[in-house]
Amino acid sequence: MLALLAVILPLLALMIYVALRSGPLAPIPVTVTTAESRSIAPALFGIGTVEARFTYRIGPTVAGRIKRVEVQVGDKVQAGQLLGEMDPVDLDDRIAAQDAALKRAESVVLAAGAQVRETLVRKSYAENQASRYEQLLQVRSVSEEAVDGKRQERQVTEAGFAAARANLDAARQESARIHADRGG
Repeated sequence: MLALLAVILPLLALMIYVALRSGPLAPIPVTVTTAESRSIAPALFGIGTVEARFTYRIGPTVAGRIKRVEVQVGDKVQAGQLLGEMDPVDLDDRIAAQDAALKRAESVVLAAGAQVRETLVRKSYAENQASRYEQLLQVRSVSEEAVDGKRQERQVTEAGFAAARANLDAARQESARIHADRGG
């Protein structure tokens, strides 16, 4: 029991000493100085990030490899200053690809034109058949179902003709876009 008291009493005394010297009961240090009259100078203090006022995204307008770079990261540049030089790569391949795309678009236009002509012929035939069957219905030579079938065929061919016209218009627009991209 005495050994336990010999250990606990010094620990208790040490805890009280620490609480009075560095804990909430510790004395507050006070600095004493004389009052003076001085002007206050403005100072800038803070923590943050400095950012540029303006940022611009720049990039090439054509494909190529960078041949030479004239500026480095953080350099100040002026309007119109040369930043670097690009070496065009595969220009001949790109021209050949555009030519192939143009030929492909022109063949699509021709095919769409042929499709329009074919559907126009089918539409004309379906209209003639529907009108003939309606005349035959008036003299009771065919049934109402047969006339309805011919009317439906006419509607189907009209829809096919409209779709073919839309395909032709789309093909012409694509061909015009390729012509404009090619520059002629």
